[in-house]
Amino acid sequence: MSRSIIVTVVGARPQFVKAAPLCRALRRRFREVLVHTGQHYDAEMSAAFFDELAIPEPDYNLGIGSGSHGRMTGRMLEALEGVLRQVEPVMVVVLGDTNSTLAGALAAAKLGIPVAHVEAGLRSFDARMPEEINRRLTDHVSALLLCPTPTAVANLKAEGITRGVHRVGDVMMDAVLQNLERARRRVPGASRRALPEPRSYYLATLHRQENVDDADRLRSIMGALSELPHPTLMPLHPRTRKRLRGTGFHGRDAVTLRSPASYLEMLLLVRGARAVLTDSGGLQKEAFILGTPCVTLRETTEWVETVEAGANRLVGADARRIVRAVRAVERRPKRVRSGRLYGDGHAAERIAGLIDRFLRARR
Repeated sequence: MSRSIIVTVVGARPQFVKAAPLCRALRRRFREVLVHTGQHYDAEMSAAFFDELAIPEPDYNLGIGSGSHGRMTGRMLEALEGVLRQVEPVMVVVLGDTNSTLAGALAAAKLGIPVAHVEAGLRSFDARMPEEINRRLTDHVSALLLCPTPTAVANLKAEGITRGVHRVGDVMMDAVLQNLERARRRVPGASRRALPEPRSYYLATLHRQENVDDADRLRSIMGALSELPHPTLMPLHPRTRKRLRGTGFHGRDAVTLRSPASYLEMLLLVRGARAVLTDSGGLQKEAFILGTPCVTLRETTEWVETVEAGANRLVGADARRIVRAVRAVERRPKRVRSGRLYGDGHAAERIAGLIDRFLRARR
């Protein structure tokens, strides 16, 4: 099976992070073809991650770029179908819940190619989230469903999916464990010295459409950040930067706006923050793994374990709830870590092994 061709589809920052350990594990067993859809095309959001995490150069970069959900997914589906016809892989691997995930899964399924879904079974139970639609549809066309937690396995069982389901742990845990020490070595000394003192700041990120495209919600969140007991550092997603210009918010003494941080730098920032405030799914989990309290600027989360453990609070965009949640964190400074909930840092190897066994059984 060593010459079997596996296609891995990525397109957005969280997938680049997860692809780093996964690509290494897959390439020890298979010939992997890496396809980048171009969903995140900004150099700060894409190329820098490939360089920093030593991810192999994509074999195909589709250059799809931004657009409406339908237009983006449709263009990806068409382009990926062409790549898959040309490459003729024995399996397609997709990660997470982005439009790239769904397009990769649909393109493969329609061509009769088995799909392996990494991070299968996650549910926020909020049908308004595009990611919830993506992850549900992807799960229902996948042959291998590679779940990070027991909750994910249970979610699939509740939907009648039991075949091909495996709890493997979380490749994000792999990435954090592998890269935290790397961050200490690889982030230049000048950059490390420029970081704020540990425990002197909050770290905030914002990028979801429902928050940044709604001017009232965006103003409410930014107003809350300005009222917190300590300063807030906010690396700006390109989408958020554009929307903030429309509100007239250019940063205040309490909120420092800056360019996006590299992944390794972001690990150091998360670890050193008093709390993380975010609408990102991946950052909730990274904060939990690193023991940093999280305040999630959404009403629901797919990472329910973080809430159940008391490490994460859901507050939406309401300024009063945001401020109250941060004050509650300050009153209870004890940090809750994930322990082995998300695995032991060897999920990627388990995934590669399961794919190998699945393909051998089909011969």
